[in-house]
Amino acid sequence: MGEVLFGAIGLIVGAAVIVLYRRFRDKQGLSDAQAEAERIVRDAKGESETIQRQAELDAQEVKLKAKEAYEDEARAERAELQRAQDRLAKREESNERKAELLAGREADVDRKDGDLRRREKGIDKKEKNVDKLISKRQTELENISKELERVAGLTGEQARTELERQYIDEARRGAALEAKQIEDQAREEADKRAKRIISIAAQRFAGEYSHERAVKAVELPSDDMKGRIIGREGRNIRALEAACGVDLVIDDTPETVVVSSFDPVRREVARLTLERLIADGRIHPTRIEEVVSKARDEVDRSMREAGDQAVLELGLSRIHGELVKMLGSLRYRYSYAQNVLQHSVETGFICGLLAGELHMNVKQARRAGLLHDIGKAVSHEQEGSHAVVGAQIAKKFGEAPIIVNAIASHHEDEPAESVLAHLVAAADALSGARPGARREMLETYIQRLEELERICHSFKGVEKSYAVQAGREVRVMVESDKMSDADARSLCRDIAKKVEDELTYPGQIRVTVIRETRSVEYAR
Repeated sequence: MGEVLFGAIGLIVGAAVIVLYRRFRDKQGLSDAQAEAERIVRDAKGESETIQRQAELDAQEVKLKAKEAYEDEARAERAELQRAQDRLAKREESNERKAELLAGREADVDRKDGDLRRREKGIDKKEKNVDKLISKRQTELENISKELERVAGLTGEQARTELERQYIDEARRGAALEAKQIEDQAREEADKRAKRIISIAAQRFAGEYSHERAVKAVELPSDDMKGRIIGREGRNIRALEAACGVDLVIDDTPETVVVSSFDPVRREVARLTLERLIADGRIHPTRIEEVVSKARDEVDRSMREAGDQAVLELGLSRIHGELVKMLGSLRYRYSYAQNVLQHSVETGFICGLLAGELHMNVKQARRAGLLHDIGKAVSHEQEGSHAVVGAQIAKKFGEAPIIVNAIASHHEDEPAESVLAHLVAAADALSGARPGARREMLETYIQRLEELERICHSFKGVEKSYAVQAGREVRVMVESDKMSDADARSLCRDIAKKVEDELTYPGQIRVTVIRETRSVEYAR
């Protein structure tokens, strides 16, 4: 940079000398030229010094900037180098950890491989022992079979069948013992809690005992009224039977007319009609139709009142009017001489009490218990069991799905989907099984007892059987030399299952199997 400046200064000075010389030669003399030249030289020197100082300053500034740029670049390179070193150190550390982990896994694999080899050796040894035992057992079986053939005169196939039967009996006895232990453990706590809940619910509710169901008979003031009821050529009795849908039995029974019909509502309408016709004295087809219409309206009104009373008694609300009317019609229906409406109300109370003990929704439980037999209110024209039909009716009139399932499953026609369904079934059984709740005809009762004893005698090893407790319990005596304790427990379960499948009965039947061994000796 300095050499360029000095060259520029030389050129300037040379140019000035030439100009001065020319001026000196052309215009003035030599002296003037010299003076001018000296001035020009002085000015040129001053300018050159200024330019030189400026050039030095510029050179220093360029040098400083170059130095700063170099230092910045050097710092960046050092930082990048440091980062590269850090990454390399981390990779080395990660590689070391992976190497340690790999070494540990290799050691674990080696250890497991050694364990597997040892297990394989043990399994091979056990397989050899098993083969030896099987061979030994087969030899023993062959010896036993030969001995049996020799002693009992059995063939090999017969002996094998006998041994298989013995092994099956032993396995069955073992399974029965194991099942008994499991059942005892499961029932120990469940029985205590269930009995406590049921006892509390039963003690808190006291229902009426069922009364003797009255025969639908209408008393007459005199036997002369029979002729008026029959009418000329039987027109009155035919009109009455056609209007009410019943059969009238007029026989030699003094001062009595019997109303016969499977439909209890029709039977009640006919009874009211007869009583009013007898009290009025006017008996002819036109009057019969008028009285039947009024009696039917009165029965409908009484059914609705009975339904409303049942709903009010249980403290329920928002039940569809048709359901209430169907509930009221149950007051004219009976099951084993137990009034179905009273049974439904009783079931609702018991179900609510059970739900209260289990901290469940009491109102919902009462509702399900009250409606559980609503299917009995419809006629035979609608197919299906009363539980399934009742569930369909409840669903149709907007009952909740949990109540619909409880109604459908209370006789196990459909699977139970909630605890409420089991409570309804339990409350239904309690209401029907309590003392005095239901009665049966003598012929049906005796037939059920005989059928119960017949089922017990259908099993092998049963010596005697007795139906006691009015058919609520059956006691079975078995031959002790032909049946073990485990076999007795299995027999008890089988009898109970067969009774459930083949008999129809209210409540439950207790099955007790008794195996007794007696040893008698005489001291002489």
